[in-house]
Amino acid sequence: MAITKGAKKAHRQSLRKNAMNQTRKDAVRGAMKAVRTAQKGDTKVLADAYKAIDKALKRGIIKKNTAARRKAKVAKALSTK
Repeated sequence: MAITKGAKKAHRQSLRKNAMNQTRKDAVRGAMKAVRTAQKGDTKVLADAYKAIDKALKRGIIKKNTAARRKAKVAKALSTK
């Protein structure tokens, strides 16, 4: 357990950051799931998926190549259905 005042504050901050990161990860997972159930050429689902992936990338939750791979997977899935 944290003893000093600074360590306690750092622990509180890490808990808040963890909660936000988990929210972003869940948004990406939800967007990918929506893509799997969407119709071919559904631009709203595509835009939502791109938005969730880009936000996760911006916040450093996923890496650059992971984001690119997922975006390519989403685009391919919606174009071939």
